[in-house]
Amino acid sequence: MPLKIVRNDITKVKVDAIVNTANPLPVVMDGTDRAVYEAAGYDLVLSERKKIGRLFPGECAVTSGYQLKVDYILHTVGPVWIDGLNGESEILGKCYQNCLSTAFKMGLSSIAFPLISTGVYGFPKALALKIAMNVISDFLLRHEMDVTLVVFDKESFELSGKLFDDVKSYVDEHYVYEKSIREYRYEGVSFAANACAPMAKPKPSSLEDFLKEERQSFQEKLFELIDERNLTDAQVYHRANMDRKLFSKIRCSKDYIPKKRTVLSLAIALELNLDETEELLECAGYALSRSSKADLIVEYFITHQIYDIYTINMALFQHNQPCLQK
Repeated sequence: MPLKIVRNDITKVKVDAIVNTANPLPVVMDGTDRAVYEAAGYDLVLSERKKIGRLFPGECAVTSGYQLKVDYILHTVGPVWIDGLNGESEILGKCYQNCLSTAFKMGLSSIAFPLISTGVYGFPKALALKIAMNVISDFLLRHEMDVTLVVFDKESFELSGKLFDDVKSYVDEHYVYEKSIREYRYEGVSFAANACAPMAKPKPSSLEDFLKEERQSFQEKLFELIDERNLTDAQVYHRANMDRKLFSKIRCSKDYIPKKRTVLSLAIALELNLDETEELLECAGYALSRSSKADLIVEYFITHQIYDIYTINMALFQHNQPCLQK
């Protein structure tokens, strides 16, 4: 998957290069900077960093990864948050842009970022995350690279705002109702959303009739939908946050059945409504479940016609659910 969000220590991520939030001068700060130096070999990194000299905010420089499991460390200087009126957002965007551009020019296939400037520099986490996702997603529409956004702990990834509050309310309402029916058989809860549930299909009269029914394969259904929308393969797998190799496997293998999360990411890429999503899932042998928080989150976005895969994955991650990736 081109972009994924993980909760981890960035010094333990296996990629070609990690990004370090550096001091403008070749000295070591606290937080991510110190953790990277100590894991890679303090004196080794500092010696090479001194040769580079001063870095200005938004700039990027490269050193070896030394004792880390990566080939390179990309050092970038993030902005110190003052009040948001001193170009902080623009500088932060340049940090991500310059690191991605440098990695691409070096021929790297994978890179991991922390949430730059959100530690000792005090940049608001929600705004920093939005900037990071916007820059990375724009880059991935034009380039092939695996990008990992590393969040050290849950407190670093608490999203707020009306959209994410609405998602939480939607999940709470529907999930609580489903649990009350399944576990307590309590029928007294009002659940207007049931009116939106797809109607049951008529049952075949016999096993023979059932077996005679013509069914599209997942592959046939998928590429029929792509053709109907006049989309290219590249447009679809980029919108689905999908690796090109996986998409090629689906196109070339008639009987290939992807994971449910992959099917849902394709439904998002194609901007399918809820009924169309259910049909595509059925072709792969899956269905949406009202007792699954992940399914309810995806359902919320589909019913509200919000088809940004990165926003959906952020909501899934916040609720400790698997992101829409293979």
